[in-house]
Parts: sequence; C-alpha cells; structure tokens
Amino acid sequence: MSKLHFTTKHANAATVQRNWYVVDGTNQTVGRVCSRIASVLRGKHKASYTPHFDAGDYVIFINADKVVFSGNKFEDKTYINFSGYPGGKKEEAAKDLIKRRPDAIIERAVKGMLPKNRLGRKMIKKLFVYAGDQHPHTAQQPKELKF
Repeated sequence: MSKLHFTTKHANAATVQRNWYVVDGTNQTVGRVCSRIASVLRGKHKASYTPHFDAGDYVIFINADKVVFSGNKFEDKTYINFSGYPGGKKEEAAKDLIKRRPDAIIERAVKGMLPKNRLGRKMIKKLFVYAGDQHPHTAQQPKELKF
C-alpha cells in the first residue's frame, strides 16, 4: 500500500470508549456550562469524533439549583410549554422554574444544543441532572470535569 494513501478511522460501537464525568454547577453560568456539556455528550472532545455516530461520554450534573444566569435573565427569561390545544400555553419565569424543577433548566439548555434527530435523542439520555450534591452513580467512578 502506498505511504501517501491514508484512510479515515470512524468511530463505531466496537471502538468507542465511554467515560463518566461529574460537573459541579455551583456558581456556573447556564449557557457556558451547558455548551461544554453538549460538546462532551457529542464526543467532540475526542480525536475519534464522528458526526454520524454517538461517541460521547456520560455526564452527571450536580448542584443544578446553584447555577446562575448572566445579565437579567434570572428575572426576564421565560420558559414556554405549549400543548397544542387552545389555551394550552404555559409560561414560567426562570426564577420560578429553578425553585420548582432546577434540573429542567439544564436539561432544556443542553437538549437545545444537540442535534434535532434520533442521534440527539440518544445523546441526551447520557445526561443525568441532580439538584443536590448527591448522585447514585458512584459505582461508575466518574471523573471531575473542570472548565
């Protein structure tokens, strides 16, 4: 074989190595930390990144209730849910949602940064978000992910 001819190695189920990472959300800005998490879930931090294959790692996000927003987003940002029926539109401010379901803020932000197809739906299942500092994934021995 010629030394000038190289083939690209694509990641597949047999070659991918998945790691577990834990991210502490204390005093982290929502958008910045979620964009980094989305990159890890896709596998873009690896040399074997393949766009058409889920080669990403698992991410555990703790202290979701202690994240911060930049600017006035804490008071001004609204999250909208629409059922599709007349009168089925519900709006909730970020300051109310973080009290009721702090994990929903992180999940929605990361999901919006992933592909909108079956591959993205598979990637979001590797994200685990918890409001407190405890998580049930100690058996996986997650490494701390610093930004």
